[in-house]
Parts: sequence; structure tokens; C-alpha cells
Amino acid sequence: MPGRYKAIRCGRRWGKTALAATIICDRVARGQSWGLFAPDYKITSETYREIYEILDPITESASKIDGVIRVLGGGRVDFWTLNNPRAGRSRKYHGVMVDEAAFAGPDMQMIWERSIKPALLDHKGVGWALSTPAGKDERNWFYNICTDPALGFVEFHAPTASNPYLPQDELERLVRDNSPEVYRQEYLGEFVDWSGVAFFTMNALLVDGAPVPKPVRCDTVFATMDTAIKSGLEHDATGAVFWAYNSLANPCLHILDWSLLQIEGAALEGWLPSVFARLEELSRECGARMGASGVMIEDKASGTVLLQQARNSGWPAHPIESKLTSMGKNERAIAASPYVYRGDIKITDTAFHKRTVHKGRSANHLIAQITSFRIGSQNGASDDLLDCFCYGIAVARGTNAGTRRGI
Repeated sequence: MPGRYKAIRCGRRWGKTALAATIICDRVARGQSWGLFAPDYKITSETYREIYEILDPITESASKIDGVIRVLGGGRVDFWTLNNPRAGRSRKYHGVMVDEAAFAGPDMQMIWERSIKPALLDHKGVGWALSTPAGKDERNWFYNICTDPALGFVEFHAPTASNPYLPQDELERLVRDNSPEVYRQEYLGEFVDWSGVAFFTMNALLVDGAPVPKPVRCDTVFATMDTAIKSGLEHDATGAVFWAYNSLANPCLHILDWSLLQIEGAALEGWLPSVFARLEELSRECGARMGASGVMIEDKASGTVLLQQARNSGWPAHPIESKLTSMGKNERAIAASPYVYRGDIKITDTAFHKRTVHKGRSANHLIAQITSFRIGSQNGASDDLLDCFCYGIAVARGTNAGTRRGI
């Protein structure tokens, strides 16, 4: 592929990271120095492991903490996170890879021009940016380098289906299980304009335009919680959503109830017992065969305190896995969307008709937050219950975390 700077725009599971790792290992084995850049530590950590396993036979020294692998013959690869605006400064590289480039922060253009690109001067090095798109957004560096030739990048585009190792029946399922917009972005690798598009529609959570009764039988009930750390009208609140899961029925996941409070962090400890009491009540009402599985809580800020309080009191509370909490809001919503779109998630009468006062406004805040969410929106609106909604779907359907706890 010609061009000194290359933008690789492909659908998910196409093999972008594998391509980056293969090229880096080949060049480093030939004595070159390369840098790999990614939006956060989680991504660099996974890629570090893949590259380390390939280079292990010729590795001279390696440090995951320092983010460097040195091999026999003088080759070297450095790993950088893009939340460091000085990433790549003072280095000399034969080439760089920017993985998941669409998810870099708003300062990415500055980081590229001031830190990364100068590191390529000495060796007349090459630059690769690889990613699935993250919307049609002129503030997004990856969108710009793919669509504006003046920035010097040559673009390569391929959909997920061009990976010959993916099962055909799974590719066909992706079309059925995803909304057209999500499928176009995530699997066709297209730039989708999300402005004004309601990502979650209320109709997807209803049956014939109406909420459903509580299930009379289910496997278990659980709750997901998003916790606040500050007080005051302008700050986030603490939200909780209560769920019933039934592996023997479709839909398999019901929203039973929700709660939204804006109270001081210390007062949350007094509120937590009522969450477990409500969970036990719902367990009896819904005939949960395995009882209540507990409350899944973000393990950060006041959530860490609540987890400790629950452990001290012998209550079943579990931290939500960091791979979920560390994801961006857009990514969590996209991960949850197939289950909503195909009708796996329904809302019950209690949760649908409930209204509370929050920040001086009486409304069904769960419905308001779910239906008002827009991909890429940075309007500062409350989203605590939206986070609980996405966490609940991910815990029960989107990851194996729930499976390990009986959900």
C-alpha cells in the first residue's frame, strides 16, 4: 500500500491489531525502532502481550511497566497511551502505529503534530493509524485523516466480512441483531452521522407499545449501580436499576424498578440497605429460583466505599468489571445495543410508570435518560441511569461476568 502515512479503516474483528503487531514484530526483528500508541492502558496492555509472545524467542529485555521491549540486534518497540500529550517525544522511530485511533482524545491532532510525527524525522519513518470509525465528526482525528487528503494520509477501507476466518453464519447474525446504523459503523466500517439519532428507542423495550408485567418466574434478580462523588445541583446523582434474568424465556431480561438519588456521599451508606431490601422483595415477587444475585457497583469513588460496606455487612455486592467501567459511554451503549434491538430487554409496568423528582424536575428519569442518549453527545445531561442500563445488559448478556455469578 503506497503512502508514508496510512489510515486503515475497517470493521470490528477484521484484524487491525493483529496487522499492527505483525508489522511491528517483523520490523523490530530487523533492528528497527517502533512506537505503538493507543488511547488507554487497557489497549496497550493487550497489544503488549501479543507482541511480547511473538518476540519472546529474540527478546533481550522487556518491561510492561515501562512499556518497552528490546530484542537482539538492536530492535525496540515502545508502548504509549495517548492520554499523555508528550507521548513519543524525544524518541526516534522507523515507524509508529496508532491503534484504535478513532477513540483518541480531542488533542490527538496536536499530539500527532507535536510529539509523534517529529519522532519520524530522523529515519524518514512511516505512520499507520488503525481503527473502526466512531461517527462522522469533524472533531475526530481519525475521521479527518480518512476524509481530508491534505492531512497526508492514504486510506484503506475494508468491512468485517472481508476477514476470511470469520464464520459466515456469525456474519449473517450480525446483520439481524444490530440496528442498521450500528452495523454500518461497527461492521461495515463506515462513517455514520449520529447527530440527532435516538440511539435507544422506547418501542424496543415495549411489547405492542406497552410495558410488560413483572415475570412470575425467573432465574435471579440483581441490581446495577452508578455512584456519584459530589453533591450540588450541577453534579451527577447515584442511580440503581433492578433487573430480572430468565435464561428459559424470551425476552430474558426485564427492568423491574429504578432509583435515582442526589445525596452526599456519606449518606449513601445509609441508603444501601434499602437497595438490598428492595432486591429481596423483587426476588419474592418474581419467583427467582436462585434468589437475588446481589448488586453490581462501579468500583470507584463512593462505589468503593459501598462495596466495602457491603462486604462488612455480609451483603452480596460485586464490583463491575473494569473492562466495562473503563469503556467510554458510546462504546458501552454500542455493546448493549444488539440486545435491545433484537428485543431481549423489556421494561415492566412498575419501572415504566414510575416518576420521581430529580434536580427540580418530575419525570420518569430512566426513560428520559435512555431515549435522550445520542452517540457522541457531550451535553452534560444526567446519565447515571443510562450507565446502569448499559451495565445491566453487559453483565447479564454481553460478558461472562454474570455467568460466573449465576446471572
